[in-house]
Amino acid sequence: MKVAVLGYPNVGKSSLVNRLTGSREAVVHERPGVTRDRKELETDWNGRRLTLVDTGGVDLEDRDGLAREIQAQARVALAEADLVVLVVDARAGLRPGDAELADVLRRSHVPVIVAANKIDVVADLALAAEFHALGLGEPIPVSAAQGLGTGDLLDRIDQLGPPEGEPSDDLEDPIRLAVIGRPNVGKSSLVNRFLGAERVIVAPLAGTTRDAIDLPMSFEGRELVLVDTAGLRRQAKVGESLEYYTGLRSRRAAERAEVALVVCDAGAGLTTQDLRVAELAMKSGCATVLVLNKWDLAQELDLEHERARAYQKLRLRPRLITASAKTGRNIERLLVEAVALAERGRTRIPTPQLNRFLSELTAARQPPSRAGGRRGTPQRLKLLFMTQTATRPPRFSVQVNSHYLVTRDYAYYLENRLRGRFGLDGIPLVIDFVERNERRGAGAGVGAGRRGTAL
Repeated sequence: MKVAVLGYPNVGKSSLVNRLTGSREAVVHERPGVTRDRKELETDWNGRRLTLVDTGGVDLEDRDGLAREIQAQARVALAEADLVVLVVDARAGLRPGDAELADVLRRSHVPVIVAANKIDVVADLALAAEFHALGLGEPIPVSAAQGLGTGDLLDRIDQLGPPEGEPSDDLEDPIRLAVIGRPNVGKSSLVNRFLGAERVIVAPLAGTTRDAIDLPMSFEGRELVLVDTAGLRRQAKVGESLEYYTGLRSRRAAERAEVALVVCDAGAGLTTQDLRVAELAMKSGCATVLVLNKWDLAQELDLEHERARAYQKLRLRPRLITASAKTGRNIERLLVEAVALAERGRTRIPTPQLNRFLSELTAARQPPSRAGGRRGTPQRLKLLFMTQTATRPPRFSVQVNSHYLVTRDYAYYLENRLRGRFGLDGIPLVIDFVERNERRGAGAGVGAGRRGTAL
């Protein structure tokens, strides 16, 4: 069941959504107007699955361009909802904006529950009575801060909602695709192009997007979840708590995603901050694609130079693809590439193929040797056996005769050849070098770490 959470600015909608879902996903700040796009969060109550849709504060008298966009997003949430929770500020009392919203909701023919928020102590329960005047039934006193009344609110939602259908057992695990990058590079425009609809707000003002917004879609028979994120600035330029928390949610979105599209402005080329964002995605375990957006505005950009720079600076060697959210250039190609990377990250390479690769590798370049045997005689590294031990990200185990003989240079060589042979460019890998006489899991090779090759 989909539940739209609507209300005037700064009445505590996001705080209430966080309380009801037991999460901290919706951005909360004392400044009004922080939430802009609609954000969907799931929870369950009495065995029923609920999708709560957090929306921006709606002031129907505000004619500002951004306010109109927020109102449009709220109207879409209302159109898609099975039930609406109208949040009001009990401490502020009944305001004209509450009455205007209530008038719209009475004409929507969707069940509405009034949640009188900010009743943080029992002595304030009587404050909810004023909102009977909205004509939407008995208000439920709640406190997003303290949790007071939230169980009653969920019970009322369960009671008024439509009957729930039988859950499907054959749903395929969707691919999570995060769209990340610096502010104002066109992330939200690109997301809207993917979806074929104005699903998230786009404005010339940098920092318009503040939440990480999950957006389900289908592409060529595969289920995807697009995650539109706030722009990531350099840490030194994050000047306020709101920007810090929006950036933190963008980083968490990358950690939960399988694939990241790192969006860059083609007019500026690949900047140092773009490369930092790509490194962040890769360290989070994401397969990564670099996207030069706004290609229709690029002038005299040397694409081959940019590709060579990305190849030199980024160890995972992600692909660099030009695109334009405005003209639609390469929009489908980006989704094809993202799905392909996710599939390769989920695929297990057969052991015989890996050992043929190992034989060809050692034939093409002899493994290194070092002095250190008995009487100082040189010993040569032997790569004895290779197998894949995990997926998402792919993890490989290489049996060797001695850890001591594995050099960083040869390990990098093995990694790069492995990427080229099996199409793993842009995908995080882990390669464990394990001595033959070690029991499985007892020694993890040279170095360690889930998020990069064990070197």
